[in-house]
Amino acid sequence: AQKYAALPGVDLVAIVDVDLDRARAVAAETGAPCACRLLAGHLGQQAAGAGGARLGAASVVVPNEAHFTATAGLLERGIHVLIEKPVTGDVGQASQLEEMAAARGLVLQPGFLERFNPAIRFLREHAPRPRFVESHRLGGYKARATDVDVVLDLMIHDIDIALYLVDAPVLEVRASGTAVLTSHVDIANARLEFEGGATANLTASRVSLKDMRKVRVFSDGGYAAADCATRENVLVLRGPDGSLPVTPVPQVVRHEACDPLLEEISSFLAAVRGDCAPVVPASAGRNAIAVAAAVRAAIARQAQG
Repeated sequence: AQKYAALPGVDLVAIVDVDLDRARAVAAETGAPCACRLLAGHLGQQAAGAGGARLGAASVVVPNEAHFTATAGLLERGIHVLIEKPVTGDVGQASQLEEMAAARGLVLQPGFLERFNPAIRFLREHAPRPRFVESHRLGGYKARATDVDVVLDLMIHDIDIALYLVDAPVLEVRASGTAVLTSHVDIANARLEFEGGATANLTASRVSLKDMRKVRVFSDGGYAAADCATRENVLVLRGPDGSLPVTPVPQVVRHEACDPLLEEISSFLAAVRGDCAPVVPASAGRNAIAVAAAVRAAIARQAQG
């Protein structure tokens, strides 16, 4: 809400939350003229002539179990949607939302925030044709997003990054994981094998003692790494003659401070206006959910022995 309110040419018209006090507090902070428990409350005000500008776009940032219902309701009303990751926990529902948006000519953009991290963009540009991708997304326990497992909570980011970097179909998925502090899987590892021979090894944990958000890419041309938290890249590349020095000297690239959430929302609104295609298409959300479902199924098989 703060980002939308700060953007020029944007009218933040409503804050919707089941906790009405929370909605009113955010509306007061950001200057939104309407706070309500249900979207219908805002639409009713509009019909009565008291709602201000017509609602054209919305962000869905509710618990995962409510993603499908909230997003479908917006799409049915002709409203463009930026939906927090994961799109849903079910690939069939993700496909249905994608089809609804396409049939109505609407933007449905999954909220994969790392796509707007300059360190990940750098990997895409400087590590072409990756052969092996390794990621670690580790964090301490927080009493949030515990309605889903760590695959949908954290690993989904790195699934999307691997699909973004490799850009090939996934042929095989192997995975293991276990619950530690919640009733869902809290730590997991997955191995993805892609058409063409590339492999990705992804580890996610929400029960670690230290935070880590790193991606490493190995290719025919050398090695590249991204630290998503510090926005730094490390490169070790072959020389002009194709050889590596005996003692490779890594190149460290540090990116300026940025606001990925603001960039994500700005790009979403640019797509809504028709200035460009969505940076993250709806298909990226569906593809990531399909791989996540395969990872979760593999973990379930492993748990059964």
